[in-house]
Amino acid sequence: MVADVEVPAGFVPQYAIAFGAVDGPATAVHAGNPLPVRAARQPAAAPPLAGSLTASGMAGPFVPELDRPIWVTLSGDWSGTVELLRSTDGGATAVPLTAGGAPWARFTANANEAVADESEAGATYHLSATLLGGTLTYRVAQ
Repeated sequence: MVADVEVPAGFVPQYAIAFGAVDGPATAVHAGNPLPVRAARQPAAAPPLAGSLTASGMAGPFVPELDRPIWVTLSGDWSGTVELLRSTDGGATAVPLTAGGAPWARFTANANEAVADESEAGATYHLSATLLGGTLTYRVAQ
């Protein structure tokens, strides 16, 4: 049973979170009456890695903010393989992403997907393209 807390009490004698108007009763927070707030996030400040390639090559680095999804967007009329690589040593070594030991974030067609969520400070991402033809337009961003 949920009970309202009446004014003029200067405190809320409940064992759970409650809220209310300044001059009104406090109401307990529960599934049917959630807190009237939402998490507010600022837009990501990490500059996107964007451009186009007409021949095989690497692009990067993309330096992500922590705890935000990383999106890869590929478009254009191209053929080949594009892969997102991750580095923890400033780009000296960049390795492909995997999930359960299988390739992850490897594409052979246009895509728009969240591929990673970084938690390690200093990690960077690089786009590796082996193009057989056409023009690839890419964007790695948060």
